[in-house]
Amino acid sequence: MPRLLPPDPERMNEHQRRVYEAIQSGPRGRVRGPLAIWLHRPGLAEPAQALGQYCRYDSSLPPRLSELAILTIAALWRSEFEWWAHKPIAIEAGISSDIAEGIRTGGRIEFRQQDEQVVYEFVKTLVETRHIPELQYRRAIEVLGQDHVVDLVGLAGYYTLISMTLNVFEVAPADAAAPSAFGAAG
Repeated sequence: MPRLLPPDPERMNEHQRRVYEAIQSGPRGRVRGPLAIWLHRPGLAEPAQALGQYCRYDSSLPPRLSELAILTIAALWRSEFEWWAHKPIAIEAGISSDIAEGIRTGGRIEFRQQDEQVVYEFVKTLVETRHIPELQYRRAIEVLGQDHVVDLVGLAGYYTLISMTLNVFEVAPADAAAPSAFGAAG
């Protein structure tokens, strides 16, 4: 049971309703997860959902790389909802199921594409150490390019906010029958 339920659409104030409708009519097509929680504070929800739309749909990163980064953040934060929501999208975008499983378990991952390895290692290092060493930064710029690196950092920050929100308010996957991706403590 989540600690905080989304606001009832029938009882939303004008600002909440405006943000709710913007999310629902946008590329997501529905309001759920952290976006639904943020509607309690529409001043947070409005710019956060716009940033999320950019990070997920409009950034320079191809979906394969952005979804790989999202899965990495979901696993590092042990964010059940985020993993549940994005694993199928990542697979559809071209991330192999064995790479997804390695990310989920923290096991050894055999990347077939250099850009995937760079994205995974960059995000993992950033989340775990809060810093990117100079050699790793240069490699990311060389393999991904400056625009991708800037967008990757923005995406990492946004999905960290998402994961924090989901974990604090204990938002579970919509599929109640879904097994835990990270174990009972996840």
